[in-house]
Amino acid sequence: MPRNVTIDCFRRRVPDYPGDYVIVAVDVMRATTTAVTALVSGRRCFAVPDLDMAAEMSARLENPLLAGELGGNVPFGFDLDNSPAEVAHHPDTRRPLVLLSSSGTQLMAEASQRWTTYAACLRNCSAQIEYLIGRHDNVAILGAGTRGEFREEDQLCCAWIADALIRVGYTPDAATSDVVCRWGRAPASDLLVSKSVAYLRATGRDEDLDFILGHIDDVASCFAVCDGEVLALPAAVASGDVSGAS
Repeated sequence: MPRNVTIDCFRRRVPDYPGDYVIVAVDVMRATTTAVTALVSGRRCFAVPDLDMAAEMSARLENPLLAGELGGNVPFGFDLDNSPAEVAHHPDTRRPLVLLSSSGTQLMAEASQRWTTYAACLRNCSAQIEYLIGRHDNVAILGAGTRGEFREEDQLCCAWIADALIRVGYTPDAATSDVVCRWGRAPASDLLVSKSVAYLRATGRDEDLDFILGHIDDVASCFAVCDGEVLALPAAVASGDVSGAS
């Protein structure tokens, strides 16, 4: 049976894919990294698409922690930024995390309403790849997009995953091949050209940038999004390098 892999961007593209595709949501800076970090820290995480759903979800949970940003600003009443570094260092991991962002959590929440959806970042590329191989024949890897752009850090993460799938027999379309050609074997440091990096530095969020670059492929779990909750699946592979990750 043919196996296909596509790299794409923006949540509006999700409905273009048939139901036999799975969606891998990628928002390296910062939503999927924050979500994965929350689970690794031992807390539950719920990705919500908007403020109304954040309030609704918070009302269902006991003593939740609200983290997020909209347009780069932490919403009123939230406890934390959409920050993997802050989440990693925050105590009391019994408190569930309600996570909201400008694009990444919207992609996760909306895709999971119909499609099997995974949340991936640079922390768990090998585990995501191994989990996909042999389980899913049609894979769409979607960057969340920032201010209408497919940012370099998401292209790199998408390409690392797609490149590994192509090498075991998945067929890419032409656009996917172009992204993989540029980013599939690129080191993580190549993402430093991104506007997202410039933004984090300009707004005093260097700790998040350092955290992202300091945690490459160090998590041996795959993460599914089910009804908005991000869930750790059984470990698929021991942590190790993927192409371009060194």
